[in-house]
Amino acid sequence: MAIIKPFKGIRPAKDKVHLVASRSMDGYTPVQIHSQLAENPYTFLHVIKPEFGDAVKSKPNSHELLEKSKKMFSKFVKDGILTADAEESFYIYQQKKNGHVFTGIIACASIWDYFNNVIKRHEQTIADREEKLMHYLEVCDFNAEPVCLCYPDNEALTKIISLASAQEPVYDFSSTDAIEHKLWKVSDKKTMDEIVSAFAKIPSIYIADGHHRISSSALLGKTYKQKNKNHTGSEPYNFFLAAFFSECNLKIHDYNRIVKDLNFLSKDTFLRKLSANFIIEEKGTSVYKPNKQGNFSLYVEETWYSLTLKNLHPEKFDAELLTELILSPLLDIHDLRTDSRIIFMNGEKGMTEIKKIVDSGKAMAGFGLFPATMRDVIKISDAGGTMPPKSTWVEPKLKSGLVVYSLSESKI
Repeated sequence: MAIIKPFKGIRPAKDKVHLVASRSMDGYTPVQIHSQLAENPYTFLHVIKPEFGDAVKSKPNSHELLEKSKKMFSKFVKDGILTADAEESFYIYQQKKNGHVFTGIIACASIWDYFNNVIKRHEQTIADREEKLMHYLEVCDFNAEPVCLCYPDNEALTKIISLASAQEPVYDFSSTDAIEHKLWKVSDKKTMDEIVSAFAKIPSIYIADGHHRISSSALLGKTYKQKNKNHTGSEPYNFFLAAFFSECNLKIHDYNRIVKDLNFLSKDTFLRKLSANFIIEEKGTSVYKPNKQGNFSLYVEETWYSLTLKNLHPEKFDAELLTELILSPLLDIHDLRTDSRIIFMNGEKGMTEIKKIVDSGKAMAGFGLFPATMRDVIKISDAGGTMPPKSTWVEPKLKSGLVVYSLSESKI
């Protein structure tokens, strides 16, 4: 059963929260990052990029650089930009974007639930990235951005969240990307016990976004346990920061692929080879978006095409089939995690971004996919399988620095 734990969140001062909370680094362009750092002294990006303005820079991912991030975080606390709550709490978080409302619970999840497969994955992780993130946690001692987890729709939790979110929030602000955010603090024992009890009855939790952050937290916690002769299981390293959303409270966009070349094939030859497995319809210059599973869009040489599978494979995902039927046999792209000839494009940016990149000459063709569902993710996770890299673009995207979980007591 799922273990969930309240914690003493470290949060921005109310009058500065809209300035502190930031998107993940990959949510900004380099120009936007520079602008934020130059104009906003409170943005959490200063913790992530602590050397802004320094003439001499540390090596990326170096111990020296991470120590500077830790020092900057401590400065934010010392200066009152961030303050630790006095009591352990759960936090109800709500995000409104483009008419969609996402509401969930920010809490601590157990690394042992991950090892015991109560928290289930659907993507493979890369060892090198795990090591880098684990070193980051080991030096910096905090989780600043929650991992996004999903639980099956649950009536008891829906009721608790509804009652809590009917109260006055501790935060209510809009960020510069036109997204509305609200946060409620839940610290009364009765409600916290109800939340813990409800999760204890849930057999499986699913990773929606953040596989590498979970695995790095789990590996670090396991290492600390091995070093700690007095391990009790209650130490902070046994947990990581997570935001739990019900299945109906998540939205999955498509995750598309752009290829830099056609493996020395002409367009006509490529289309002819595609016809072995797909019904091909030319759509002209108007953007074409896939309308069902088994249907793909292709943009090449200023023309859109619809590609529909001749034989459906309901046991497989479209991202998997794209690799098996097109990328690997025709374009000689086999490992999506390492091949530099492929670019991933999240569907939030739309098919027009595919067109823009191909028309610019930076790539030769783009493929649009029909989005997977959270039910698809649950199905593959329960079966112990994995989806190809970059198969899902999950919303909501969570903020860094909105609620921080300290690991400072976990040092051995």
